Amino acid sequence: MRKEIERTVEVPEGFSVGISGNSVTIKGNGKELSREFDLGRLSMELSEGKIKIYAKNGTRREAAMAGTIRAHLKNMINGLKEDFVYKLEICNVHFPMNVKVEGDKLVIKSFLGERKLRYAKILDGVKVEVNGNVITVSSHNKESAGQTAANIEKATKIKSRDRRIFQDGIFITEKCGRKI
Repeated sequence: MRKEIERTVEVPEGFSVGISGNSVTIKGNGKELSREFDLGRLSMELSEGKIKIYAKNGTRREAAMAGTIRAHLKNMINGLKEDFVYKLEICNVHFPMNVKVEGDKLVIKSFLGERKLRYAKILDGVKVEVNGNVITVSSHNKESAGQTAANIEKATKIKSRDRRIFQDGIFITEKCGRKI
């Protein structure tokens, strides 16, 4: 059954929004985020300090897509207000590992006694700090911060060994203020 779909996102004072076609640019607090959406049959417009996502005769799928786009826009606004922070913990039972940031990569030395270095890619606009056995990943873009944290965790993934015995690795312990 088709029905009228409308989702709105409030734009706080001091923030400016530019919509051109499928791309949205939000500026505020000296930062800027832009993203391109696949709108399909949805339309997006800015009116009276609100971003409105709507469709005249929308299906259930388009209603879901409108909700997803609304969530992405809210994450963009929240990221410009305050950075998204992920915390990871370095756990080593067998061999102590050395972790340091070099340019756009995180270098992991002597993981499980390996001589080969392991690397994790750090995406653009993401800050990574290593303090003792805690790694802090922060960015105003939620997806970049989350993907960088996942890259770091994946770099120390153990294959073909018993996980009950080999518990070494780098693990996400906190996502955007909530413990895991």
